[in-house]
Amino acid sequence: MRLLISTQMFRFNFRYFVLALALFVLEVLIAVFAHDQFIRPFVGDVLVVILIYCSIKSILSARVIPTAIFVLLFAYTLEVLQYFNIVEVLGLQHSRIARIVIGTTFEWTDLIAYTLGIGLVLILEKKIKPNKI
Repeated sequence: MRLLISTQMFRFNFRYFVLALALFVLEVLIAVFAHDQFIRPFVGDVLVVILIYCSIKSILSARVIPTAIFVLLFAYTLEVLQYFNIVEVLGLQHSRIARIVIGTTFEWTDLIAYTLGIGLVLILEKKIKPNKI
């Protein structure tokens, strides 16, 4: 029986690291400079799941589909927790970092954005590594 986590799973991948770093910088730029109704709320959410995916793939040698599903479920979970005001429940309403990282407002469109982001990941992974997906 294969262990779920083995030492072979931990492997640094420079390409995914650079992509994650670039996406992080882009997300910061969007947060600081984009004050519109599309780029910041929608494109930012599409990119954030790609950022999380690339971050995971930069340190783990995990398969594409399970990693993509994990990231999507993680994003969905955070969004549902926003619906239940988890920041306030945890008493973190005065923490700017908690409010930014966890979020405070549930939006159905965020679920769509996360799905599109992971869909884009799957399309790109299939195009780049057709036999690895």
